[in-house]
Amino acid sequence: MRIGVPREIKDHEYRVGLTPSSVSELVHHGHSVLVETGAGLGSGLTDAEYEAAGARIAQNADEVFGSSDMIVKVKEPLAVERPRLREGQILFTYLHLAPDAVQTRDLIASGAICIAYETVTSPSGGLPLLTPMSEVAGRLAPQVGAHCLERGAGGRGVLLGGVPGVPAGEVVILGGGVAGTHAATIALGMGANVTVVDRNPEALRRLAFHFGTGVRTIFSTRSAIAEIVKRADLLIGTVLVPGASAPKLITRDMLATMKQGAVIVDVAIDQGGCCETSRPTTHSNPTYVVDGIVHYCVTNMPGAVARTSTFALNNATLPFALAIAGKGWKKALADDPHLRAGLNVAAGRITCKPVADSHALPYTAAETLLG
Repeated sequence: MRIGVPREIKDHEYRVGLTPSSVSELVHHGHSVLVETGAGLGSGLTDAEYEAAGARIAQNADEVFGSSDMIVKVKEPLAVERPRLREGQILFTYLHLAPDAVQTRDLIASGAICIAYETVTSPSGGLPLLTPMSEVAGRLAPQVGAHCLERGAGGRGVLLGGVPGVPAGEVVILGGGVAGTHAATIALGMGANVTVVDRNPEALRRLAFHFGTGVRTIFSTRSAIAEIVKRADLLIGTVLVPGASAPKLITRDMLATMKQGAVIVDVAIDQGGCCETSRPTTHSNPTYVVDGIVHYCVTNMPGAVARTSTFALNNATLPFALAIAGKGWKKALADDPHLRAGLNVAAGRITCKPVADSHALPYTAAETLLG
């Protein structure tokens, strides 16, 4: 199969879909790889390294899209990229379609086969291609939140770890999954007082076992959230409903009860955000203020640490990319129900029910397209 890797063009997105070592594996299995010049530079990967791995270097994105059977990316195709997709072409990347009606319509119109990293499942019920970026984003969240709390960044001037004689900052994390657990790890390491809120009793037990008395756990109800946000210096939202829009747990009214200069880091913004006042931001302009509360809602947080993120992502995606390239998308998805769960749009139809429900559009089961 001919596989194309375009350079990511989202604001300050420095990750790349394939590393040279992944290219080498694909070439070893008989596939050809075309990489846009400079695609890996943001992750410290040169064109020469890709050529040494067996890739051919393309001079522009049009050549990559036009010559490839499968496109491997990191972020969703932007408006300027989507017209380059064609009927039957495979797109393997993060999509996050539930909050994005325009992208959804464009992918339907393209006729492309769109497989989303974030809805591929695992036998244990996890999301193996979302997990590495959830780990990165979770670990980044306290770090960027601590910066936003600085007075010069618009925050209330609180040091998360405090100092002797001055209390540590209060960090509240909504969601005890992968991102929430990693956020708690870093926040606790910074010396903050940490509370995690989740509606899954098993998740709360796991957190209590892992962290002991170092992290407070609270069962999630509307009233519990309304009370806990009042004491937060830093609120980190990590809630996730696979494939669907994130639930709005923080209402506009709750902002009025929060400390002035407190910070919200909405890690769930890729799926629409878990705060009513959240809207997507970029690394160039990461924050805005609503009712005195600083909001950080960057949709590609892991792009800030591109090298770490690129290698972590490739570790997870490579086996699936090899399966798709080796078998073709229909057989690969027919053979693997977990990869099949990643099919979001195919041949002009929505094949992910949460996405279809989010946009009130018809849903087609993936199995009906695999015969």
